[in-house]
Amino acid sequence: MNLLPSNISGQTRRHIRRGWRKYGILWLGAVLVGLVAVLYARLIDAGFGMFRAIQHAHFWMPIIITPAAGALCVWLTRRFFPGAEGSGIPQVIATLEEDTTARGRALLSPKILFGKIGISFLAILGGFTIGREGPTVQVGAALMFNLRRLYPRANAALERRLILAGAAAGLSAAFNTPLAGIVFAIEELTRSFEHRASGVVITVIIFAGAVALGLNGNYTYFGTIQIVGGLTDMLALAVVVTGVVTGIAGGIFCWLLLNTQRWIPSALQDLRRERPVAFGALCGLLVAMIGIIAAGATFGSGYVEAESLLSGGHLPVLYPLLKMASMVGSYLPGIPGGIFAPSLSIGAGFGNVLHLLFDHTSLPMLIALAMVGYLAAVTQSPITAFVIVMEMINGHALVISLMATALIASRISRFFAPPLYDALSERYRLTCAAQVVLPDLRKSENA
Repeated sequence: MNLLPSNISGQTRRHIRRGWRKYGILWLGAVLVGLVAVLYARLIDAGFGMFRAIQHAHFWMPIIITPAAGALCVWLTRRFFPGAEGSGIPQVIATLEEDTTARGRALLSPKILFGKIGISFLAILGGFTIGREGPTVQVGAALMFNLRRLYPRANAALERRLILAGAAAGLSAAFNTPLAGIVFAIEELTRSFEHRASGVVITVIIFAGAVALGLNGNYTYFGTIQIVGGLTDMLALAVVVTGVVTGIAGGIFCWLLLNTQRWIPSALQDLRRERPVAFGALCGLLVAMIGIIAAGATFGSGYVEAESLLSGGHLPVLYPLLKMASMVGSYLPGIPGGIFAPSLSIGAGFGNVLHLLFDHTSLPMLIALAMVGYLAAVTQSPITAFVIVMEMINGHALVISLMATALIASRISRFFAPPLYDALSERYRLTCAAQVVLPDLRKSENA
């Protein structure tokens, strides 16, 4: 169907079509990513608000709600939305590696998009320790990937640029950190950043960010971190100690996720493999018990707790360890949900603990250092972690210290485990390869 008026000349029509294909589709996709990111954030906040209301009224209710939500989320994911599990970033990396069209259809389909949003909402409604930033990356990539249908001659290179731009814009809109979106695309999603891709990524981030700003206003994710009183003589030591502590903690977290067969008892491994829904309920019970022990502090993404610390509040000394355990319990069953926000919250908890050692040092400064250190250790992407936290800080006096902490923590984490997202994406690559090989084997057997 031709939507252009009949009195427009052929040459003008061609210019309009060319402009639409070159700019219009990208702008449309960017607006959609920004809009969906904002609506998704509000949905997750509403879901956790509902859980909090129930949990505050009846502290024991998570023992019922969280296991039931875990079982339901695992069943829905495995039955209807395979590929929506976890954070979503490994799926995006696997799609960008090779065979973009086939993997995109499997891991970035509209069905996966809706499943990711819906099931993660159920998970946060059940109090699981998940974030929305990783899922927003997969949702943004899926939105942009499916716009390839609007191009007359889509190819793998175009699809790759669309996925890259959508994923970067998703992270940017989720945190309101445009620089982090660009760095994330370069450092985490792809090791080579094409010149043609750079313009697409920046354009989509600008439009998605403009939509998010228009709906939410200009804000920082945890509020602006004010570094009061300047930097102390203990700063260098604080950087080293924070980098080492968060690097070890983040490395252990990655090791636990990637080496489940080495620490989970064989009976539970059998349960996870043969009865995943029951395993999801068991993990939900674990998350609920940890949450009750922590007086509710470990439920959800940890945004409230991190913001409370930055506002002068207090958390138990064991908070970061309990939050780590809750996050492991939330991730093991394969429930859709991210680890960015929980990692920042755990980092804030470690900063609070380290303030006992460096009591003459600014608490917000230690929180900022520990945030960047733990996030860098978990993702092993120090530049992305540094930029995300840097864009939350008012002032540049701490920039070098943040960079140093991120680098130390990331390097120490590598002694425990390889990069988490790369290792998880390898599993998707193997799964997709097996799905291609098996039909070919069946055909050869039938022949």
